Amino acid sequence: QVQLVESGGGLVQTGGSLRLSCAASGHSLSTYSMAWFRQAPGKEREFLVASGWRGSSTYQGDTVKGRFTISRDNARNTVALQMNTLKPEDTAVYYCAARSGAHASSNLYDYTSWGPGTQVTVSS
Repeated sequence: QVQLVESGGGLVQTGGSLRLSCAASGHSLSTYSMAWFRQAPGKEREFLVASGWRGSSTYQGDTVKGRFTISRDNARNTVALQMNTLKPEDTAVYYCAARSGAHASSNLYDYTSWGPGTQVTVSS
């Protein structure tokens, strides 16, 4: 099973940008679909964006559409989340997740590997 570790979180001002990275080990990501989720205090884990193993992407609704972008580098075994125009409501712990297979999913229960998460705080 692939192991994941996120990095790149931190404190950013409203309107700023941040790029998160997810490094994988133990298995090549070339046969995994990848996704980013987030969880704010007292809220359920929220799907953000996903990428199938051929790079096809899906987006979740209006909260991040047009602002967040997923990219993957299978050769380096990494996945990134570029976040632009950040808002205070984007404050959360951000997780990357992996599922074996070609097709991405927005359902968190479809993902079998998770990183420990990285905190993103957007100040107003």
